[in-house]
This record gives sequence, structure tokens and C-alpha cells, in this order.
Amino acid sequence: MTVVYSYAKCGTCRKALRWLEDGGVDVKVVPIVESPPQKAELKRLWKRSGLPIRRFFNTSGQSYRQGGFKDRLSTMSDDEALEALAADGKLIKRPLVVSEQAVLVGFREPDYEEAFGATS
Repeated sequence: MTVVYSYAKCGTCRKALRWLEDGGVDVKVVPIVESPPQKAELKRLWKRSGLPIRRFFNTSGQSYRQGGFKDRLSTMSDDEALEALAADGKLIKRPLVVSEQAVLVGFREPDYEEAFGATS
């Protein structure tokens, strides 16, 4: 089962879910704003992803702008960054896709093809 932390009004999330469903991937959708992953889970996912922590931040969102993360993020510890992400699901770049194969942040079709195989 692939878990997709998603936001219903997010076009990128809908696009990713459509891609996964068209590919026959069994998904469980978790509303990211109401049920963001807790700090320990975020840390585990971040480590598994191999991505820099800043890639987990939704840099185009209101929470990011209002929280001043553009200026703060470079001076925050990983622990502080994880704490901020866990406290506000709108800060997390979405969709956040968790499967046995990979942890994906956002939607880039080549990344999905690599993790799940082509859907054609």
C-alpha cells in the first residue's frame, strides 16, 4: 500500500494521484493538513528520501511565506525544520508519497516512473 499525503485542492496532488491510479498503484490518501506526519515519521521519511530537508518545504505556500522560512530555513537545525514541518501540514511540499520503493516529494513524472515503473 502506497500512502499519499495530499491536499484535496492541490492540482499537483490530483495529478499525482491520477498517475498512480492509472498505473494500478493501490493508494491510501491521508489529508496532509489535517493529519501531517509526526516529527519522528518525517525524520524517517526524510532520511529514506535522500533529499535535503529544504525539499520537504512547500516554498510557494502561505505558511512558508508568513513564517519567514525563506530567511530562516538556512539557519535552522534539521531538528527545528522537522519540528516546523510536523506542526503545520501546509508547510510540507505535497504530495508526499510513501511506498516500499521510495519516498517522493511533489510530482515529477520521471521520479514516479523510476519508483513505480511506466504506466503506459
